[in-house]
Amino acid sequence: MRQIAVLPYRTVGPAVDAPIQILLITSRSSRRWVIPKGGLMKGYLPHAAAAAEAEEEAGVLGAACPIPLGSYRYRKQRASGASVWADVDVFPFAVTEELDTWDEQHQRERRWFSLAEAAKAVDEEDLRALIRSFGAREFRAAASPARLLSVMADRMADKTGVNTMFAWFQKLLPQQGNFFDLFEQQAATLVAGADALARLAQGGPGRAQHIREISEREHDADNITREVLQTVRRTFLTPFDRSSITSLITTMDDAIDEMQQVASAVNLYEVTEFEPEMIDMAAIIVDAARLTAEIMPLLRKIADNGHRLHELTERLVRMEGHADEIHAAGLKRVFKADSGKDALHFIVRQEMFKRLERVVDRFEDVANEIDGLVIDHA
Repeated sequence: MRQIAVLPYRTVGPAVDAPIQILLITSRSSRRWVIPKGGLMKGYLPHAAAAAEAEEEAGVLGAACPIPLGSYRYRKQRASGASVWADVDVFPFAVTEELDTWDEQHQRERRWFSLAEAAKAVDEEDLRALIRSFGAREFRAAASPARLLSVMADRMADKTGVNTMFAWFQKLLPQQGNFFDLFEQQAATLVAGADALARLAQGGPGRAQHIREISEREHDADNITREVLQTVRRTFLTPFDRSSITSLITTMDDAIDEMQQVASAVNLYEVTEFEPEMIDMAAIIVDAARLTAEIMPLLRKIADNGHRLHELTERLVRMEGHADEIHAAGLKRVFKADSGKDALHFIVRQEMFKRLERVVDRFEDVANEIDGLVIDHA
């Protein structure tokens, strides 16, 4: 049998490498720790059904990315006593609100765990692997002075030729400029802007505040971009080619610019309700921003992290393709509904779809920039 589930998460603090927490709930019978899950629902897309389960079982609202993070298998005990395999597709779920009351609050316990604690708490090995792989790794620890000395010693022991010695010699050169810190700060603005965009898409009384926050985040991104461009001009030695640095930071800035354009359109056209497909695209943007934030610390040791970088950029590219499909399906549905009735409503919706698609396109551009760096340096 097939089931759907969400992996509810939140970050603790605004930093790009802030710890991620996972929300687990207890099962009703065995009281073991699980994630919110259930069966497919007629009339619901899989991720929407999973989000409904999250509200019912865990009392949380948020943005469910339509693209599953992965899947796991476990044995489900049926009422008849039979034990059957269940394959569960897991969708990333950025929690935006915790409800005080919900349907199953007296049947389950909910609790936030760190990534490591959540992985230990669940029983299913595949689910443990999904949880462990969800957050950014401890790459700063990998780049510690002790680790760096170890790498340098290995290089010194390798007598294979000039290229190896030159790579070792590069390690001794002073790295000037705070480019990696600025990349990570820019990624943090993308995450914050995407979260605000998801809250905006969900509607509610905070519409004006969400629009304002996106605008402020865009302003922060402009300041970071400006600092990077100035630092490039005054830095003698840079970790990457100067054009690659400027291209990456401006591409990230373009993504938050497009989010601000969506917010401006919401304000201009007084959009108070988003189409279901628009909400799905906003959820994709949230997950794309999260992946971008995971990518940035990897750039500090790009040669060692090339494989993981490729995995993440490949996922970003797949997200863009999936968003295109959602865009086309949503626009077609709205066109049929408005045909011969309300041309202005369709025009506004068409504009909103186009602007959301541009946001996702910019994240694909970020992926392409990262792939270029991996090719050049890894």
